[in-house]
Amino acid sequence: MNSFAQRSPFYSDRNLVAYLSMEIAITPAMPTYSGGLGVLAGDTLRAAADMGLHLVAVTLVHRWGYFQQHLDADGGQTETPQPWNPESILTKEEPVVRLMIEGRSVAIRAWRYDMEGVTGHVVPIYFLDTDLEENDPTDRRLTDRLYGGDGDHRLRQEAVLGMGGARILDVLGHQPTVYHMNEGHAALLTVALLEQERHGANIDHASDEDIESVRQMCVFTTHTPVPAGHDRFSPEQAYRILGHDRARLLERVGAFHDGLLNMTYIALRFSRFVNGVAMQHGKVSRDMFPDYPISAITNGVHANTWTAAPLQAAFDRHMPRWRQDNLALRYAIDIPEREIAEAHAESKRILLAAVKERRGQELDPGVFTLGFARRAATYKRSDLLFFDPDRLVRLARDFGGLQILYAGKAHPADEPGKAMIRHVIELAKELNSNELKIVYLENYEWRLGALLTGGVDLWLNTPKRPYEASGTSGMKAALNGVPSLSILDGWWIEGWIEGVTGWAIADHDDTPSEAGSLYDHLEQTILPLYTRQPEQWQRIMRSTIALNGSYFNTQRMLEQYILNAYFPERTANRGVAAREPVMAK
Repeated sequence: MNSFAQRSPFYSDRNLVAYLSMEIAITPAMPTYSGGLGVLAGDTLRAAADMGLHLVAVTLVHRWGYFQQHLDADGGQTETPQPWNPESILTKEEPVVRLMIEGRSVAIRAWRYDMEGVTGHVVPIYFLDTDLEENDPTDRRLTDRLYGGDGDHRLRQEAVLGMGGARILDVLGHQPTVYHMNEGHAALLTVALLEQERHGANIDHASDEDIESVRQMCVFTTHTPVPAGHDRFSPEQAYRILGHDRARLLERVGAFHDGLLNMTYIALRFSRFVNGVAMQHGKVSRDMFPDYPISAITNGVHANTWTAAPLQAAFDRHMPRWRQDNLALRYAIDIPEREIAEAHAESKRILLAAVKERRGQELDPGVFTLGFARRAATYKRSDLLFFDPDRLVRLARDFGGLQILYAGKAHPADEPGKAMIRHVIELAKELNSNELKIVYLENYEWRLGALLTGGVDLWLNTPKRPYEASGTSGMKAALNGVPSLSILDGWWIEGWIEGVTGWAIADHDDTPSEAGSLYDHLEQTILPLYTRQPEQWQRIMRSTIALNGSYFNTQRMLEQYILNAYFPERTANRGVAAREPVMAK
């Protein structure tokens, strides 16, 4: 057990945390996640298992997965399901609970996955499933696909996750003292807790004391800095699907906003602690929801999962307990720079071999390689690098070549995101030459993401401010000694030390100026360092690990949740100082 677990008073069955998330990335073999939200959830649970935290998690089984991306020669995206067999991986739990949805009794059962940490501690994860013979065909499909279907389907899914999750935990004998809602998808948990508090009495007659009792059990993390990104449903949907008493209660307590049932407002109303996922995102969230005190706990990544094998071997030689205590990565500053460079070179060779296998394209391990991989949404601006194509071509020619690796899926319904992929691939065709090679890799997922963050030389991030809530891919790159070149948004505001952990694209309100700053950094600093001062580049790689790898991990993040969100009064009573105060507007 790591040092935090040993000194913490919260590693006991009396202090059980329940963590609910619509998606959780458990293993690459289980396509139960779409991207950052699910990967963060999985990393959180891996850290909880490593640290010995008594925690249980709930999600949906998503039998048909998210989707597998296919790109044609012109960059057109099509999708196929990713079916998997829960029976071959998970353990079936016998109890079945029932939930009234749209006037129908929906049967829900759970499958269990035991996540074991480096200390041997196990975190059970329950996957809710409505594909039972006694259910209506419409309800049997509720746990088929992640983020599939129309608004009615989504609200039914969220009822299964939140309300069904609370009932499954109860029938399985779990009695959490804290419930953590990871994004608003799980907000209907609070309705089920209120029903339990009322012992079957009419929920619409819930008192302020009943509501406060539920509030004291709930913690909420919001991830979305865009108002339109928060799940909303019409009053007609709310009353029809959830039932009159539940919907009327939610309307009475202020969960309807601008005439719509807003899942974020449900979670805000029923939570005693709310946080954004980076310092800047906390500020944005307080502006969006000025009536609620919102803190910030910056995301992290699971160090053991996202550090490439060659770097892991180097860490094992010099810091043998780094998996149990991620803060030990601070001492990477004492690893010989050449050793880090050699480990990264091996990771790069592995990445380029995968590119050749996937695309048949031979890339040069000696050439500077830049990586850009994330969900293909327009605000992430994957085409900013091509704003001045002539200048990009000159950079490749003047510095002995440039290789750019792209990856990213667009949501099946996101036509602008799909158009962005086509645009990048069209530009790649036009600009590819002996000096400049641009490759778009299809079907961005766990394995490919790990190869990219472990093997490229520089991580590029160009979101339009302030729409990056946190971002975690750059954190994964940092664990592997890969510095970032990024817009100052999300986590990078906290992780950026110019010329030490990477470089910041200057803040501007117009695209041409931001693109100019991007090119200036490449031309005047980054490429000259890489090609002409390898010792200085290796020093930056090492400081990136020591400074950012040691902090932007889920161990540190989870410690902050324990101290500030899960058990703040108990830490205060024992004289344990919280690392970061709640920041109220």
